[in-house]
Amino acid sequence: MPVHRSRISGRARIAAAAALTATLALVLTLPGAASAAPVPTDPPASIPPRGSAHMGMGVIAHDGQGPLPRGDRAAQTEGVDVSSHQGNVDWPALWNSGVKWAYVKGTEGNYYKNPYFTQQYNGSYNVGMIRGAYHFGTPNDSSGANQANYFVDGGGGWSRDGKTLPGVLDIEWNPYGASCYGKTPAQMVDWIRDFVTTYKARTGRDAVIYTATSWWKTCTGNYAGFGSTNPLWLARYDTTIGELPAGWGFQTIWQYTSTGPIVGDHNRFNGALDRVQALANG
Repeated sequence: MPVHRSRISGRARIAAAAALTATLALVLTLPGAASAAPVPTDPPASIPPRGSAHMGMGVIAHDGQGPLPRGDRAAQTEGVDVSSHQGNVDWPALWNSGVKWAYVKGTEGNYYKNPYFTQQYNGSYNVGMIRGAYHFGTPNDSSGANQANYFVDGGGGWSRDGKTLPGVLDIEWNPYGASCYGKTPAQMVDWIRDFVTTYKARTGRDAVIYTATSWWKTCTGNYAGFGSTNPLWLARYDTTIGELPAGWGFQTIWQYTSTGPIVGDHNRFNGALDRVQALANG
């Protein structure tokens, strides 16, 4: 009898196991069942490929695009900024629309150079625009000095020809990952200082700093120490400029939209054309 009970118990265990296996197989075919087990996936589609960042890319994702501003009574000069995102640019069309200056993305981090840089940088110059180059900073990749040198060597230099604007450090919300690139506010300020100090040593000019107030407050702790030396290029897509980052009493350039009527992001220089020329001349 004990042996008989053991055989019945074994059959019961086998039957139970078979029933459980069948039940699991059925569950795995139901909608949403795949989430029960981790499945290797590609990186999220929302993360762009490295090198594709451009002015305002992080800003528009974080702050959004508001309504366009109306005309301002103060004298302002229309300009654009472009990157590889725009490809070969129709500079005569932009010139005829009233655009008189341009900034062209030159480099990013210490790993990317804009393949359209020559067409964009020389093309804007050839139609009569005052133009300059900008660098998209990625502080998590290398030091500020390393990236400033990479920028200058990659086309971001300056010459006193009356047609070349000082280089720009584009520092904004990270489109590739952590908003502040994994740095504390103090570390971020040190990185920016390293960049602008090296850029001035290489070119003799103070770099323009492009940023958004929202990012500056979050990632530098609203540091006020660059306002007396580095011109501000403010990104804010709304009807007014709004709050400025600490240390600056006014903006030199305002990027007011990421959807230009012809191509590129559109901007207003805070002054007439002779003030754009003055910045170029240093």
